[in-house]
Amino acid sequence: MRLPVLGAVLALVVPLAPAAHASAPPIAWAACAPARPGFECATFTVPLDHDDPRGATTTVALTRKPATDRAGRIGSLLFNPGGPGASGIDYVWAWGEKMSAGVRGRFDVVGFDPRGIGRSNPLRCFADERERAAFLTAGPVFPYEPEQERPFFDRYRSLASRCDQPIARHMSTADVVRDLDLLRRALGDRRLTYFGTSYGSYIGTTYANMFPGNVRALAIDGVLDPELWSSGRQIQSDRIATAEVLDEFFRLCDEARCVFGPNSKQRWQALLASVRAQPITLGTEVWTYDLVVQQAVLAGFASEAWTDIATVLDQLSDASAGTAVARSDPAYDNFFDANLGTTCADTEFPRTFGAYRAISRYAGAGSEFGPYWWWSTSACADWPVNPDRYTGPWRARTSAPVLVVGNHFDGSTDFRGAQAVARQLPNSRLLAYAGWGHIAYRRSQCAVDAVHSYLLDGTLPPAGTVCPANPNPFLGTASQLADHDFRRSTGPVASR
Repeated sequence: MRLPVLGAVLALVVPLAPAAHASAPPIAWAACAPARPGFECATFTVPLDHDDPRGATTTVALTRKPATDRAGRIGSLLFNPGGPGASGIDYVWAWGEKMSAGVRGRFDVVGFDPRGIGRSNPLRCFADERERAAFLTAGPVFPYEPEQERPFFDRYRSLASRCDQPIARHMSTADVVRDLDLLRRALGDRRLTYFGTSYGSYIGTTYANMFPGNVRALAIDGVLDPELWSSGRQIQSDRIATAEVLDEFFRLCDEARCVFGPNSKQRWQALLASVRAQPITLGTEVWTYDLVVQQAVLAGFASEAWTDIATVLDQLSDASAGTAVARSDPAYDNFFDANLGTTCADTEFPRTFGAYRAISRYAGAGSEFGPYWWWSTSACADWPVNPDRYTGPWRARTSAPVLVVGNHFDGSTDFRGAQAVARQLPNSRLLAYAGWGHIAYRRSQCAVDAVHSYLLDGTLPPAGTVCPANPNPFLGTASQLADHDFRRSTGPVASR
């Protein structure tokens, strides 16, 4: 990302000091809906603009699994799953029991939908799901032919005006972090206990640098390098990370004699050449080059689904026509909208088509996945960057050590991100998982145990600890994670 053209277009903004906090209002917890037994829900009011703490407000939706060991209760454990745009409430409903048990019932496990997301005054750029789906299907997932680039850029750039709402101007990660510190105080915790995964790691890293004296325990897993993310250079990682995981996918597929082997990498290259020349019809669906690339991107998220992904690639490789892969349209949620709202608020992206096209060439030189990750950010070309965003410095010494967890082969947040944060934060410890997939906490018991021990009493794993990889994913039972759909998607998956 040091090419001359990029130095001219990727500007940095001088960071602003954290705004003075308003007083933290009390939280009125009540039982959630009957479908969520054992969980409590609430809303939390925060300033829309932290520079104007007595001005307009917005709400943050909360849920918690109360501590079961009331006598030994330590405080609140706040969790964010990433995205940006994912609902922390939904994830705590799914993972709260496991997390609570892992920390011996000594924490209230608290999930929150960050401002503008899910149930928290959501940014909504479309009237309904039909309108959103029409926008996403009006062109390719990403442009892969030169003549597609300008129409794609203009279409995505138009989202800035479509999404122009008050909340969209205050969705930076720094705004979320200021909300988080207010929430910590309202929960009665002298210092923050936090666990963030994927983009949630960026929330944690930003908190560690904006409020370094307020950290009790802060664990991050699936880690973004904040220097890349905040400066618009995340493509430096994305252009190669997915390809590195896919090379492992091919190696282990051939080793296990999976359905896409033998010679799976050669079959992949032949499949790409074939579908670029002529779309493939599989049952009732037409697969174009961008959709096949998108399918392979999913391999970088979850090794548990590799058998399923290999089956689809095998069918595509063999087919000029084949059996149908049916799917129904998902219910509308604002993940797509919120993902853009936060990404564009955080980062100064290029403003011109020429700059986007030049960086796309750089992205494509890294791998066939580079343009996939890059082009969706063209929605930010006309989007106003939040003046209250935080862009560093990233080297604060926190009041307690930070646990940084990274997977050796992660197609969304590569291991280099975890290594970078461990170098940046002087009071941190790096824990590695030697396997495949996105976020160690979802797949390595060694990592799970280390995270829980650290959150409980601050115990860090010994320096240099590497959790062993699970067995070859193709030799186990295929499974799917609840938070990803490993069939065709209706839009870009360029999320964390």
